[in-house]
Amino acid sequence: MIPVCVPYLGKKEERYLNDCIKTNWISSAGEYISKFEESFSQYCGQKYGIATTNGTTALHLALAALKIGPGDEVIMPAFSIASTAFAAVYCGAKPIFVDVEPDTWNINPALIEARITKKTKAIIPVHMYGHPCDMDAIMKIARKYKLYVVEDAAEAHGAEYKGKKAGGFGHISCFSFYANKIITCGEGGMVLTSDKKLAERCQRLKNLSFLKEKRFWHEELGFNFRMTNMQAAIGLAQFEQIEKYVNLRRKNAVLYTKFLKDVPGIQFPVERKNVKNVYWMYGLVLEKDFPLTREQLMNKLRDKGIETRTFFISLHNQPVLKKIGLAAKEKFPVSANISRQGLYLPSGSGLNKQEIKYICDSIKELI
Repeated sequence: MIPVCVPYLGKKEERYLNDCIKTNWISSAGEYISKFEESFSQYCGQKYGIATTNGTTALHLALAALKIGPGDEVIMPAFSIASTAFAAVYCGAKPIFVDVEPDTWNINPALIEARITKKTKAIIPVHMYGHPCDMDAIMKIARKYKLYVVEDAAEAHGAEYKGKKAGGFGHISCFSFYANKIITCGEGGMVLTSDKKLAERCQRLKNLSFLKEKRFWHEELGFNFRMTNMQAAIGLAQFEQIEKYVNLRRKNAVLYTKFLKDVPGIQFPVERKNVKNVYWMYGLVLEKDFPLTREQLMNKLRDKGIETRTFFISLHNQPVLKKIGLAAKEKFPVSANISRQGLYLPSGSGLNKQEIKYICDSIKELI
């Protein structure tokens, strides 16, 4: 079976991890955490990094640090993983959905202003599947209405918009280092910001809101969102090879498009002018003239030893949000369509040309 994604780990990760074990620095203290935070934040163009347990807690921490809470509204794309909406709900805020662009699958800036109210506090642009959002347009709207921008860059390590790294635009930005991400430490996340006070607040909140001068005295509710030194060791080793991993993803995307370009009824991922798509996942959207349903294609590929995944379910269709009265009644046709018709192919950094050709040849044979 060719899996959707396999972590790409090597000798450097093993060496750094062994160092943690030999020195007994295995929990949430240790030099690898600060090294990882400093290296990754600088790479993305932010001053401070705050390592967390995963991408979801990074989003939760970012919103909590901004003091977003009950009565507030947070604008986000209707098409994203559930974590984007859950983070707002955890804080007591209401997610407000905006449909996405049909080509990039990112939040459509032209539709944002119509969703802004007096309760709106922040916009969360999600760099979907590794393609950066239109950050100029989003930042312009944010400045006009004095809103925070919280970048969800969980899928966009190394992506660029007009020469600037994803995660370097917002007041605060969030990343995930889950096993299938471009760089990974198994689980893990990070919050980035250039605001010193905001960074200090994140560091305090993620550590149960301990006070430096009076330990075990808590004046505010905090979280246990601490990354371990062992995770950070793997993350740092991965980060030190990030350009290799980004280039592998981009090279594989070129091969997929080359081998499948003549197959009718498929919408391919794009790379707009002045952006660098890192193709976290190589996604396809099946059009009406494609001869198989998405499920038929996925089942037939599985029979050939090829694992695939559906696109995320649109947030406005999530049962849990409907149950608690937070699912929008509006229709979001683009989000609904790509959620219904989209799938992604194996996309890990360890994928080779022969495997990609076999996958593409299999698709051609099936139709």
